[in-house]
Parts: sequence; C-alpha cells; structure tokens
Amino acid sequence: MATKKSLMTKIGDAVEAAKDKAQEMGASLVKRAEGAAADAKREVKKASAVVEKKARAAKAKVQRKVHAVEVDAKKAIGKAQRTVTRKAKVVKADGEKALGQAERAVKRKVKAAATGAKKAAVKVEQAMAPKKAAAKRPAPAAKKPAARKAAAAPAKKAPAKKAPAKKAPAR
Repeated sequence: MATKKSLMTKIGDAVEAAKDKAQEMGASLVKRAEGAAADAKREVKKASAVVEKKARAAKAKVQRKVHAVEVDAKKAIGKAQRTVTRKAKVVKADGEKALGQAERAVKRKVKAAATGAKKAAVKVEQAMAPKKAAAKRPAPAAKKPAARKAAAAPAKKAPAKKAPAKKAPAR
C-alpha cells in the first residue's frame, strides 16, 4: 500500500486540513475579536475620560457661579447694614435735634410764664400794699375847660369793627 492513498485517507487528510484551517481561522477571528474588544475598551476609556472632564468642568463652573453669588450676597448684606446704620444715625441725630428744640421751647415758655407770674406777683403786692395818701394838688387851670368840653361834646359813632388780625404761627 505504498503509494496509492485510499479514498478514506484522502478524505481524512482533507478533514484534517479543514480542521487546521478552521483552527487558524478561529485563532484569527479570536485575535480580531480581542483587538476589537481592546479598541472598544480604549474608546470607552476615552469617552469616560471626556465625560469626566466635562463633568469636572461643569462642576467647577457651577462652583464659581455659586461663589460669585455668595460674594454678591455678602456685599449686598454689608451695604444694607451700612445703609441701615447710616439711616439709624440720621434718625437718631434728627431725634436729638428735635428733642433739643423742644427742650429750648419748653425752657422759653417756662421763662415767659415765670416772668408773667413775677409781674402778676408784683402787681398783687402793689395792690395789697397800704396806699399812701396822695398829696392833693390843684389841677391846672388849662385842663378844666378842656375836660368840660370833652364831656359836653356829643359822642361820636364808634367805627365799624375790623376782622381780628391773624396770629403769627407759634415757633
């Protein structure tokens, strides 16, 4: 059986050759699949890195905005406090000024009342004091006829009453 191969041997050899080719093809497909998987993994890593980078940038941007808003709010609060303090000082000064004016007005009125009371007291004392006998003097001669003429003259009509003058505003 030397040189001639039988049909079965030829079929066996063909099957083995097909097997070898199938193994080579499988190995090639496995290598391609592994390469494709590695490429996919690389792309996923790249994409995740890009997404992480964008997320960090967005987070930083939001943090900057929040910080800016906080700073603006602190400035606004400080300004409002200064404004309120300034207004409180102005109101306090106005109040003190009005109080001083009122005190001066009260003192002025008290002084005027005291002066009026003193004058009244002097008048009462003078009225209560014993009257001295006044020395009788003869009336001058020139006055007598004038006094008689005034009494004998007919009375004139009283002039019409005028509206009372307006009072000056109180200070």
